[in-house]
Amino acid sequence: MNSRSNTQAMETEKIPRLLAQLAIPAVVAQIINLLYNIVDRIYIGHISGVGAAALTGVGLFTPILMLINAFAMLAGSGGAPRAAISMGKKDNKTAEQILGNCFALLVLMAIILTIIFFILAPKLLTLFGASAKTLPYAVAYARIYILGSIFVLIVLGMNPFITTQGFAKISMLTTIIGAVINIILDPIFIFVFNLGVRGAAIATVLSQAVGAIWILRFLSGEKTILHLKKENFRLQKDIILPCLALGVSTFVMLSTESILSISFTSSLSRYGGDIAVGAMTIITSISQLATLPLQGICQGGQPIMSYNFGAGNKDRVKKAFFTQFKVCAIFTTLFCIIVTAFPRLFAGIFSNNTELITYTAWALRIYMAGIFSLGFQVCCQQSFMALGQAKVSLLLACLRKLILLIPLIFILPLFIQNKVFAVFLAEPISDILAAIITTITFLSRFNKILDKE
Repeated sequence: MNSRSNTQAMETEKIPRLLAQLAIPAVVAQIINLLYNIVDRIYIGHISGVGAAALTGVGLFTPILMLINAFAMLAGSGGAPRAAISMGKKDNKTAEQILGNCFALLVLMAIILTIIFFILAPKLLTLFGASAKTLPYAVAYARIYILGSIFVLIVLGMNPFITTQGFAKISMLTTIIGAVINIILDPIFIFVFNLGVRGAAIATVLSQAVGAIWILRFLSGEKTILHLKKENFRLQKDIILPCLALGVSTFVMLSTESILSISFTSSLSRYGGDIAVGAMTIITSISQLATLPLQGICQGGQPIMSYNFGAGNKDRVKKAFFTQFKVCAIFTTLFCIIVTAFPRLFAGIFSNNTELITYTAWALRIYMAGIFSLGFQVCCQQSFMALGQAKVSLLLACLRKLILLIPLIFILPLFIQNKVFAVFLAEPISDILAAIITTITFLSRFNKILDKE
């Protein structure tokens, strides 16, 4: 599909078909992207003799990983919708300025984050709940991954700009190429070269580096609509600040994942010890089987809504939202049924330790009880972003985790005798409450936003 047919399809193609064309590659890309996050843990969890301790140690790196991802998406999720809205207004020059400014910001952030996290890694990991047994594995993995964080920021921050132009298959290939390389290199570095957790980190960094090179070659090539140009690298307030204002909601969502991870691990370490923390490491990976494909669906819907919102096509914006809403709701409902019905099957993927599998299966049923509602909440919150509604999107991003979930993690154990059960119960309660509030808020404001534009 050439650049002209891409933009024409945004205005004329039937919405369900267009959503499928954009969302399916994005969902596949997100599922493949899961391999970056869980393949390391699967291999590490099966290292003979030390698998459980090593898995827990690597899981303690999650807060730092989430912060790196959050900074990447601050530029990507904020800049891509702004670029799409400009494209809908036939202003590709501004869209290219947005692309260039966001890339320059990603490089700057990568340099700063690498220095800070590399130096502070041991202290941060101890703060997150690392014990004397798990800290060496956590530090070994963290420092290598941190050195390659520039590749992570480029992949996560620039890929949305490929999807938002309608090149969903190219975006998908970015993650497929990197993930395949990661799968191949992981067992080689971990077991053949006997590098353990260090090998897992090296494999991940190398695979992300290939993905970053792929993206930069495409955005500077002939096929792309928006081109990465040096003259657009100089940061301009009127270009970058609106992107940051819109991207801050996703930044808050991901950075609060870091705070959330700390809250969970500190509470579970206190009430349940290393096995509870290990279970949470596995549950976090399993939950991404729901959240990442869900993001893929919304990535497919975002360009359709943003472009037609910029073009003033209200009916197409509405059709795009409600089609996306149905798909998200059906997906998370089916996921909830399957995971709660077969928890041991999912837990067994990550470990061969019988005690850890049994414990994780019990906790998984509690944690996932409200996951069906996540489709409603994420769809509406992401749709606010697609329509350029930065303030309300930020507020709703804070709602589920900062306002509801994190306080409940510490409050519920005060009233429930089984403290570990209480910590895991905080998740479904916050999921359901956040979904109700977010859905009502979006539906009550949707028509007003469209009429105002």
